[in-house]
Amino acid sequence: MLLKGRLTPKRRGGERGQSLVEFAFIVPIFLLLLFAIVDFGMGFHAYITVTNSAREGARLGAVQADAPSIQQRVRDTAASLDQAKLAVSVTNAQGTPGESVVVDVDYQYDLITPLAGLLQFISGNTIGPTLTFSSTSDMRLE
Repeated sequence: MLLKGRLTPKRRGGERGQSLVEFAFIVPIFLLLLFAIVDFGMGFHAYITVTNSAREGARLGAVQADAPSIQQRVRDTAASLDQAKLAVSVTNAQGTPGESVVVDVDYQYDLITPLAGLLQFISGNTIGPTLTFSSTSDMRLE
């Protein structure tokens, strides 16, 4: 019965807070990863929306629509974005057939990550707390 004493290991008093310290080391890394995933997803949604709205505006312009209706179509397509940060420009609306109508859409996306300052420091001020997504679409007038 010598094994009986070995089956129940004794805990030393110095290991009582070890799991709390390990948790404190892991939580900031986990939160940074979580914020980055959410920020990337929302930014990617904004980028896809900007690209799609530029394409929709150019398609409407290709069938001889005027500039205000093209801009309204772009804004309607990008309804999930903040309209105050959306800039739309239309070139050659209602031109001659065979030419191209060009729709430019710019959107200022603000990062939601609270560590945007850290990101700005690491990137050497190349990536700031605001990113600009822009898309240009041109289609031939019918």
